[in-house]
Amino acid sequence: MFKKLVPLNKEHHQSLRIQPINGFRFAANVHVAAVMVHEFARASAIYPIVFIENTHHDKFYPAALLGLEQNENLFVTEDGHWQAAYIPAVIRRYPFALARLGEDDIFTVCVDEESELVSQQEGNPLFSDSGEPAEVVEQVKRFLGELQQMEVMTEAFCRFLKSHNLFSPLNMQVRVGEKIQNVTGCYVINEQRFANLSDELFLEIRHQHYLAPIYAHLTSLSRTENLAMLKQGIRAVRHPSDEDQVH
Repeated sequence: MFKKLVPLNKEHHQSLRIQPINGFRFAANVHVAAVMVHEFARASAIYPIVFIENTHHDKFYPAALLGLEQNENLFVTEDGHWQAAYIPAVIRRYPFALARLGEDDIFTVCVDEESELVSQQEGNPLFSDSGEPAEVVEQVKRFLGELQQMEVMTEAFCRFLKSHNLFSPLNMQVRVGEKIQNVTGCYVINEQRFANLSDELFLEIRHQHYLAPIYAHLTSLSRTENLAMLKQGIRAVRHPSDEDQVH
């Protein structure tokens, strides 16, 4: 999604302007989008929520499945509209992101310099003539700051699940028309292990307010069938059968 993400700098970006998101073609090839536990309630009504392993940092993070294959976003139409009522926050933050500089826990606002939303002529200025951050930058800072706090809680949630061996690899098959599609490469909470937790550990989960996101995740897995139906519908529109074609 990001092409050239660089720290936002008034010396280099004072003349830049930002246009509001009016389409989502930039996310057309994004097949997974990270989601925070705070988003589970709304996201789970639309997307399957799975967990992706980051082997480099030895941790897991939750993500919404947007497609059944690499580089496939079934929710972005050909004209760039997002055909769902809820859009993950990491998509809505584009073309901005927070990035950690060095080994310290210091984050800075970054912008995708090659985004189509960034311009020298159109949109709202990022900085005033005197070099002060404009209101749009302040809004971005607040939004990204909220996401960063949500990410801290989400990471704690995933560490808890990992520490109690509640993750299992997902191995699911869905039918797309006449074809069987394998859904692999991610993880889900193991329902049997979860059901067999001790009363003490279950109470701890409830105390940590983890029950709601756990149930939301488990319920969301049935949305994988919705992805298959959505994909089949797109195929039918793009590749109509001979009977459907007008001669």
